[in-house]
Amino acid sequence: MMRSFPRWLTPYAFLAPALLVLGLTVFWPALQAFYLSFTEYGYDITQPPLWVGWDNFVRLWEDERFWQTLGNTLIYLVGVVPILAIAPLLIAILVNQKLKGMTWFRVAYYTPVVISMVVAGIAWRWLYAETGLFNQLLSQVTGHDIRIPWLTSPNLALFSVMAVTVWKGLGYYMVIYIAGLQGIPEDLYEAAAIDGSERWRKHWDITLPLMKPYMFLVAVISAISATKVFEEVYIMTQGGPRSSSKTVVYYVYEQAFVNLEMSYACTIGLVIFVVILALSWIRLRIAPTEL
Repeated sequence: MMRSFPRWLTPYAFLAPALLVLGLTVFWPALQAFYLSFTEYGYDITQPPLWVGWDNFVRLWEDERFWQTLGNTLIYLVGVVPILAIAPLLIAILVNQKLKGMTWFRVAYYTPVVISMVVAGIAWRWLYAETGLFNQLLSQVTGHDIRIPWLTSPNLALFSVMAVTVWKGLGYYMVIYIAGLQGIPEDLYEAAAIDGSERWRKHWDITLPLMKPYMFLVAVISAISATKVFEEVYIMTQGGPRSSSKTVVYYVYEQAFVNLEMSYACTIGLVIFVVILALSWIRLRIAPTEL
């Protein structure tokens, strides 16, 4: 007679298929990338990796282009995260009102989320063109021929790409905030109204304190997304002009698939992994948990 299947193994049996797929597509490639960061590999993929120890990390420390792209990524993070942590909350408060037609406003704000980044990037590149819609509107308003180089100026390119990231993310984070707002009891607002808190004052006294866990969650998620930004840069600027909009992830792509320096790309990727791991640790250790 066959022995019965141990009950304690039942959860692992259900998890086994997913763990197998994750192991083959995520964990094993990650371990390989970690190993390759200590080797020299890429120019000739028919040759086995050559162990070089810490040479790639020394090179990374002395690589001025890496530090430039890391600085651009930090600017991206500092510029995008505060906006995506605050603006979607204001929009969520607005569309959470029980007024006629608010459903359409929710759909309008969420529509950019479902649009492909490729489509969005091409559309915004047309808008940013020197003869695009933005410059035409400015020309009509000022009465002068305005040709602002939104994507071709080293001083504007990165911020122009950041605007697309903000536009694309507003609706996504708005939904998170709406979920939090709908969990706040109406009795609290009624009690606040009796105490004299009305209109925006009630949101300052009640909404903001109760939404702090959601705000921290959005800040961490948007920070991780800003650290990994790639599609916008690739589609709109290709990292230019003069690497002014090149981010760390784009630099990884450039080293791996343009320069064919796979090992050096893995080294940079390992740095990105450490940064994202640190942000995730902050979320788990410091963030409020009352979600």
